[in-house]
Amino acid sequence: MGRIFISAAHGGKEAGVIDPGSIAGGTTEAREMILLRDLIVPELRARNFEVLAVPDNLNTKQIIPWINSRSRHGDVAIEIHADAATSPSVRGASVFYIAHNDNRRTEAELLLVGLLRHVPQLPNRGIKPDTASGLGSLAFCRQTAIPSLLILVGFLTSPDDRSLLQNRRRDFALGIADGLTSWSRVVDPGSGKPSQAAYSVININMNGQNYSEQGILVNGNAYIPIDLVDQLQIDLSKAPDVRRLTYRHVVYVKAIELREFHVAVSWDSENQTVRLRSNLQISPAQLDKIMSPGNTSEVQLQLFLKNHNENALKQFPDLPKLYREEASLEGVSYDIAFCQMCVETGFLRFGGEINPEQNNFAGLGSIGGSSETASFDSARIGVQAHIQHLKAYASLEPLVQEVVDPRFRFVTRGVAPLIEQLSGRWSADTEYGAKIKAMLKQLYESAGLL
Repeated sequence: MGRIFISAAHGGKEAGVIDPGSIAGGTTEAREMILLRDLIVPELRARNFEVLAVPDNLNTKQIIPWINSRSRHGDVAIEIHADAATSPSVRGASVFYIAHNDNRRTEAELLLVGLLRHVPQLPNRGIKPDTASGLGSLAFCRQTAIPSLLILVGFLTSPDDRSLLQNRRRDFALGIADGLTSWSRVVDPGSGKPSQAAYSVININMNGQNYSEQGILVNGNAYIPIDLVDQLQIDLSKAPDVRRLTYRHVVYVKAIELREFHVAVSWDSENQTVRLRSNLQISPAQLDKIMSPGNTSEVQLQLFLKNHNENALKQFPDLPKLYREEASLEGVSYDIAFCQMCVETGFLRFGGEINPEQNNFAGLGSIGGSSETASFDSARIGVQAHIQHLKAYASLEPLVQEVVDPRFRFVTRGVAPLIEQLSGRWSADTEYGAKIKAMLKQLYESAGLL
């Protein structure tokens, strides 16, 4: 029977200080996850599972090597987290899995169902590919050598979720233990598999053409021969985190990791084929420059928004059209502006300090020392203000339209021409630009442009 690795989120030292994770309601994410893990571990051991708990003094970069150095075929790994949001009304549990992995998707469902059966009062936020996370990928899902999932057991910032977690901790533990039990038995049903498994052979399709060599399927992940990586002119010498393995004297690379090198990767389960596409329609430079043309259609923006929030277009049906029109007038990428809106508003769910009636889609502040956020008379004017604020940061060119952004004149013009340079400026979040860029990649992937 395979073993189970459990990591309680946060607690190790980051930048020389203990990382508490989210903080709310007089407690921390690290404390709550450690308490929860300490109930899950004995429950699993009582079911005759061998469990390895990741030491609490390890930081994020140390956890994965710790697991990988001890893992073997048939093992699984889970990291438990509590989420946080600006609005206390946001709540619920979800499980993240590595994108384009059908096996891991099914296993994520087992884990989430196990938890919700024991805590039905916890809203179900569903299973999600790691590409839907804030940064567009999760190292725990991608770099851990064995099958791995990341579970968000609720929102620490929600009084309801926090109360459930603190008062029914054992139910959470039993539910997660049930899910882990089901998952572990799927991965290693106890059939006596050797530690060096005979991996399944898969086909490779590159830019619509079948590749002469074949890949292998490892723990539900597609791996391709290193020779193909070389043909794609990708230099992995400075990418130590990209997973490699040697099988029958051939080096293979985890295909999904090539997304970071602007290769589109998808999986055709019916034909057992990993599909790669390198002739992308969007150049890497276009992902960064705020002052650049947009690439999506109005319909593609509508579908992207609706797929993330089916009610979004009911209140703002013309928003994709407005972003395309207003951004194009000022030379700003409407794709970038639209994705920033999605990040700021949670796909028009709002919450926190801003309500929909303010038509403030980018968290714009007011002037005169007021603590209130800005409000605009219409959605169009709100979009105009957003575009103008972006242009202020990204360009020295004058505005085409009359100024409606209340803080336009306070921005040092042209100081942030690239998305990631908005971090620490538009928002204090140092990952702010990376989150917008990850959202942009999601948009382009959904539109078939990346």
